[in-house]
Amino acid sequence: MQPTIGFIGLGIMGKPMARNLVKAGYSLVVHDRVLGPVEELLGLGATRAASAREVAQKSDLVITMLPDSPDVDLVVAGKDGVLEGIRAGTTLIDMSTISPVVARALAAKAAAQGIEMLDAPVSGGDKGAISGTLSIMVGGKREIFDQCLPIFQVMGKNIVYMGEAGAGQVTKACNQIVVGVTLQGVAEALTLGAKAGVDPAKIIQALSGGLARCGVLELRGPNYLSHTFQPGFRVRLHHKDLSIAMQTGAAYGVPLPATSLVREFMNALITMDRGDLDHSALITLIEDMAGIQVRAHETGE
Repeated sequence: MQPTIGFIGLGIMGKPMARNLVKAGYSLVVHDRVLGPVEELLGLGATRAASAREVAQKSDLVITMLPDSPDVDLVVAGKDGVLEGIRAGTTLIDMSTISPVVARALAAKAAAQGIEMLDAPVSGGDKGAISGTLSIMVGGKREIFDQCLPIFQVMGKNIVYMGEAGAGQVTKACNQIVVGVTLQGVAEALTLGAKAGVDPAKIIQALSGGLARCGVLELRGPNYLSHTFQPGFRVRLHHKDLSIAMQTGAAYGVPLPATSLVREFMNALITMDRGDLDHSALITLIEDMAGIQVRAHETGE
């Protein structure tokens, strides 16, 4: 018998992930501060809960998909949070991107109540969430991962068990470093090519067939060519993730100079009121620095 799943956090990523679970036949209990996504899921057959505590009370397994470490800490361990309503023996899966330190601390709090917790951050953006092809990196007990694998397989295709609690979040920090530095490289390359008079569409076509091919060119190519940046993953959230990476690097004595530079460029975008654009909007800063005149930076919303 399939478990009833509680799902908390129905944003750009969470809503399509929850939708895929409903379509796969799982009974869902959902909660979010914004009513629109909740109503949409109710229309597909989900049940509403008024708080994280109520979600936990009505569910056999709880998934959280939230913006940042303080949000997860509040929803899981705060007043009317998951740990106030969850039953011993229930599994809690946090699929947010948060600090490994916070992930391990919450796993310890959960364990003290007889709750198994996995940290399972994802990569693949909104398109991967919609299509159910996310990459999911999981930390926690192996046997709990094995039990939850059918649920992960509804939401993702590349699902990897990384190790003990917190290992999933460390891996996500590594992922965000690679994506961030790649975004910077693509931004510089396309800006150089455009200012030198070469068609960006042809640059993307050429680069996509060689060693420079990458997910950024494949998934964000249309953003660059149309110069619209409707958020699949917001600049401000990637900046947050790179801050987590920097903190993790400091904790383990690993220098991250390129990561630091990209984080500062993203911080500059935030100060320019571009923090809610897609992270591919990093190119707009390089264009500004290069003196390239383009039409207004659009969200496409």
